Amino acid sequence: MLSTAITEMFGIRLPIVAGGLMWLSDARYVAAASRAGILGFITAASFPEPQALRDEIRRCRDLCEGGPCGVNVSMLPKLVPGERTQAVFELIAEEGVRFVETSGRSPEAYLPTLKAAGIKVLHKVPAVRYAVKAQSLGVDAVAIVGAECGGHPGMDMVGSLVNAAWAREQLHIPYLIGGGIGCGSQVTAALAMGAAGVVVGTRFTVAEEIWAHEDYKRRLVQAEPTDTTLLMHTVRNTVRALRNETTDAVQAIEASQPGVTIQDLLPLVAGRIGRQAYETGDTRHGVLSAGHALAFTDRIEPLAAIVQRLQAEMQAAVQRIAPPQAVPA
Repeated sequence: MLSTAITEMFGIRLPIVAGGLMWLSDARYVAAASRAGILGFITAASFPEPQALRDEIRRCRDLCEGGPCGVNVSMLPKLVPGERTQAVFELIAEEGVRFVETSGRSPEAYLPTLKAAGIKVLHKVPAVRYAVKAQSLGVDAVAIVGAECGGHPGMDMVGSLVNAAWAREQLHIPYLIGGGIGCGSQVTAALAMGAAGVVVGTRFTVAEEIWAHEDYKRRLVQAEPTDTTLLMHTVRNTVRALRNETTDAVQAIEASQPGVTIQDLLPLVAGRIGRQAYETGDTRHGVLSAGHALAFTDRIEPLAAIVQRLQAEMQAAVQRIAPPQAVPA
């Protein structure tokens, strides 16, 4: 047991959060995180039908057997007609979920609903400046993901090492550091710099409990950090993903067509294409989020084993910094 503000808030053994993974974070995966002593989040957007989301939350609660679990709600940058975000939060509150991870736009409009239900809100942001804003709104904690992260690193592209120390100067609420985190020594370093924990994504995608095809996981095991690339920067929606035919095609369009829009890119980047890659194991197509933590995805194994390795690496890092004093004869 390692106590920080985050372990106390979430009732977990280690200061590690398994961030929501679109299409991949389901009840089985989140329950495995809970049993391993960390916190995971079902991705609400993976279950667009309200009853399917409700059923998955209940399944997760049963599998966790009283352990902590949460739900991730990723919001579009701007509210669009027909969006059901408020209804999703109301469903989450009805189901007695205690922890929510929000991302995308500001959660300000939904905080009254969440606070009234006693839900702790972890808001994930791509820059320290957004963390400061979220703090002013009253969220309980923030997760700051750096340029190394898979998925959306934002536009500022500041690295995790800088974020970890910089945030300490500007925040008084607990904060997590994400982006390239896949080794326990990084967790120890983040704690030393002032973070209350870390958020991990890519490192956990090779867990046995992730439902994706084995060929997809084997590709991640083979991959290195240099096998990721950045795209969609021209439409202000930067993504770090596994380099493949889709990323090459998108980058070619961005380079050759000034004024390209997100609508122009949708036939290549639509989420359903990525889901097909997870289902079939064919990683040539789709925007498959992956970060620099590919440096550490060296085998497919149970999530508990990955967490155990992270803990051992954390302890080894502490020993290197402050080795135990020799006992006098």
